[in-house]
Amino acid sequence: MGQINLKEMTAISYEKAEIEKGYTDQSLRINLDANDIIIKPIEEKIKDKFIGGKGYDLWLMWNAVSGDTKWNDPENAICISSGPLGGTPGYPGGGKSIVTSISPLTGIPIDSNVGGYFGPYKKFSGFDVLQVDGKAKEDTVILIDGIENRIKIFEAKNLPQDSYELSNSLTHHFDEDKPVNVSVVSAGPGAENTFFGCLNFSWWDAGRKRVRYKQAGRGGIGTVFADKKVKAIVARYAPISMKSNNPSDLDAMKLVTKTYAKEINELDPKQNRMALVGTTHIVPIMNDHDCLPVNNFKFGSHPKSKLIGEEAFELIFDKGFDGCWKGCAVACSHGVKDFSPFTGPYKGKKVFVDGPEYETVAGCGSNLGIFDAQTILEINFYCDAYGMDTISVGTSIGFVMECFENSQITTKHTNGMDLSFGNRFNTLEIIHQMAKGEGFGIIVGKGVRKMKEIFAKDFGADMAFMQDIGMESKGLEFSEYITKESLAQQGGYGLALKGPQHDEAWLIFLDMVHNFMPSFEDKAEALHWFPMFRTWFGLCGLCKLPWNDVVPEDNKDNPEPAKVVKHIGWYADFFSAITGKKTDSDGLIAMSEAVYNFQRVFNLKMGYGTREHDTIPYRAMGPVTEEEYESRQELYDTQLKEKYSMDISGMDTKKKTAVLREKREEQYELLTDAVYERRGWTKNGIPTVKTVKRLGIDFPEVLEILKKSGVE
Repeated sequence: MGQINLKEMTAISYEKAEIEKGYTDQSLRINLDANDIIIKPIEEKIKDKFIGGKGYDLWLMWNAVSGDTKWNDPENAICISSGPLGGTPGYPGGGKSIVTSISPLTGIPIDSNVGGYFGPYKKFSGFDVLQVDGKAKEDTVILIDGIENRIKIFEAKNLPQDSYELSNSLTHHFDEDKPVNVSVVSAGPGAENTFFGCLNFSWWDAGRKRVRYKQAGRGGIGTVFADKKVKAIVARYAPISMKSNNPSDLDAMKLVTKTYAKEINELDPKQNRMALVGTTHIVPIMNDHDCLPVNNFKFGSHPKSKLIGEEAFELIFDKGFDGCWKGCAVACSHGVKDFSPFTGPYKGKKVFVDGPEYETVAGCGSNLGIFDAQTILEINFYCDAYGMDTISVGTSIGFVMECFENSQITTKHTNGMDLSFGNRFNTLEIIHQMAKGEGFGIIVGKGVRKMKEIFAKDFGADMAFMQDIGMESKGLEFSEYITKESLAQQGGYGLALKGPQHDEAWLIFLDMVHNFMPSFEDKAEALHWFPMFRTWFGLCGLCKLPWNDVVPEDNKDNPEPAKVVKHIGWYADFFSAITGKKTDSDGLIAMSEAVYNFQRVFNLKMGYGTREHDTIPYRAMGPVTEEEYESRQELYDTQLKEKYSMDISGMDTKKKTAVLREKREEQYELLTDAVYERRGWTKNGIPTVKTVKRLGIDFPEVLEILKKSGVE
């Protein structure tokens, strides 16, 4: 291993704040302009209102930026918090961090929920939340050492460029004897040269004796990180125990942890087998229900899907414990040992691939017409090494491929590359170009929204067609689900605060398969409750998978099976045991609703947050092309005749496609009205004064922003 060259610029010793009921009540700010290290207390009123995690992140960001702040302005802050429940060993999904910043893709706050050890280590080192702002003059490494109670800022030279080598080197540099004590946050060259850079959060896999990674992928936070010249943030801490959070009721916390883990250990092998196949179990489910994105979300299934589903990856994944936090029973963070890439700087070398998850398989596989597991693994590996979000990469390249096949762009624009669906070699070439900031990859790395502008202005492409097939909303690329037959999931994407990411409202299965929400009112209620409850995980430092990917055997007998009510009760018990604040399921929703509405006002502060920004491309609603219509002709014809009482006997496919579009766009607008009303928002999608007062977020600046938007 090469010599790490770190020059200490600033260092302080600090008295570590003791954890009390899940909180340190301290924040840490690193200002890169002056290399300042600032430790501040967190006010009790902020703690009560914003809870932790994403709530703390948003509050610090709100006070750091103005409405004119752009993603690459020095005052844009990257904030990382893990929440009061984060870091409990053994609790399923208990090691999450939540990262926020102003997104290069959207111009509004983006948040990403990520595993790895960094969030808990940072908290146990004494800080509930970290804020990094300003811009360094030279490449910088930040160390938060909770073992020696020191914080240091280094000028860094000659560090490895890619994220894998960098975090591995820093892990051993800061604790050669016990690398398990170290977690590194890093980006990579792809983050420097694209708008959708991700952050890799590391943990030490003791069984395999190697550094492993999870990604804060969405919205380009890694791009902000690279723009600030931060090469890495390192947290060092030990030891961890059930007492580390100093819970209010240790016995109650142990009981709910043991109960939940026992259920998962018993039921996961019978249900989704995530401890064996991770989220790849979703591939056949989505394919069977016409929800797997194929060829830029045009189709929903493919006969070759088995080649990239759980059956394939069960054989490929390396056997062993794969939890991204200590003792997590779900243990879904699988990887592939001794994989040998056939392109790029690692060609012919043996590497470990962390993944793939479902989103990578679908976005960088079926969505590109690629049904080869080895190619998907190589894309996965290089996206992580380069620090690029696989969802945005897959959705962006899918858009390029459809434009290419429809002659919106040609080989003249792509520097001679054939970018037809299924071209796996040129897909990898584009990924390498994006990471290096070269060739046509420069354009692809700007994301779908910017590509539409460039293709229309510089290449003469048809903007109307691209608007229909460009799978982005608010500037964020869609995560990987076909939503044509799920109006609720269309709302889950279009009405999501940060853009179309499934972690806010994953309703597609509940809506399409189970028909749990047949009316507009049912869908509106779901689009209120589910985003609120899912927000709560981001406030507390938890993973959502254990909640509804493993369900109690008697869950179907519950009046509200979609909510998995028994688990909600356990989460309420867990919160009460840690914090000492007694709560129930309604209390969890109340915690989230204030933060959720605050984030909507934050969007408004940044110049967005109104109805015009809650639109989705028509492909998310229905068939854009005649080919698309005809691929599901029986379904669409039946809907026109039975649902809309139309005589279609004299209509050709073009006419039927147009009529169906009119009806579906009308349905989306009606749903939007219903959701806004349920959330306590105006017809333009703005929280009312009554709503913000009810939630206790009627701060003077909030009311002023509402007033400027015509809401008083």
